[in-house]
Amino acid sequence: MSLIVKYPFRLLLGIAVALCIPKISLLAQPTPSTIPFTFGEELLFSVSYGWIDLADAKLKVNPRAIQENSKTFYKIDAFGTTKGAATLFGRVNDNWGTHMDTNTLLPSLSYRYLEEGGYRKNEKVHFDQVNKKATMEIYDRENKVIKEVKEYKLSSQVQDLVSGFYYLRTIDLSKLRKGQEVRITGFFDKKIYNLKLIFEGNETLQTNLGTKETYIFSPQLPKNSLFRGEYPVKVWITKDAQKIPVKIKADLFIGSLNIDITSAKGLKNN
Repeated sequence: MSLIVKYPFRLLLGIAVALCIPKISLLAQPTPSTIPFTFGEELLFSVSYGWIDLADAKLKVNPRAIQENSKTFYKIDAFGTTKGAATLFGRVNDNWGTHMDTNTLLPSLSYRYLEEGGYRKNEKVHFDQVNKKATMEIYDRENKVIKEVKEYKLSSQVQDLVSGFYYLRTIDLSKLRKGQEVRITGFFDKKIYNLKLIFEGNETLQTNLGTKETYIFSPQLPKNSLFRGEYPVKVWITKDAQKIPVKIKADLFIGSLNIDITSAKGLKNN
């Protein structure tokens, strides 16, 4: 149970490992007018395992742009916090984030500050998209002192976890056919990932935001002892101008984990 308590936020954001899309030739590339999110957007989710409410999660675009070297960036954060009885199995307070260029939609910085029981991880990754390299800074437990710096060569321009999740929303998904594979490459946790994403079709879904027409995707995930099957996760994304994730379901060896949207505000195309 302690693993299941800690996993939802890695799932919500780790899905983006399978959604980081630096190379998708079959889909039209986004333009500023097609970006479906804006400053101040906030999405709230409830995480449950069976009848147990495990946690709350939030995806938030900062209300104001940030400036770096004469460039403008979205500051986007994902937060996850356990609640209620779930804290007995391991208290979680995680923050994953990115600085995403408003023009190129590429990240210049990603960071994660993880508190999961007694575990701590404080990390920043600076991306040089022109020279194709990433510099990782690992901080001490108090997130004050840099303990280690590593540099990695990249094969191409890349997304990080959070920016990849948002980049997916900018792509024209209407041209996909059921069963079509999207081959993807992403950088996360010192590694280059080569995965694939399967388009499962469309479904009408009842959500806290009302009845929504959705796209369904199944990312291929590495084998592990928690999941059941090669494609154990499904992601539902609204088939509208916002293209927001409204549901994620993961089939585990025992039961299933559900992440459902509870509210949304600051949407661009309302």
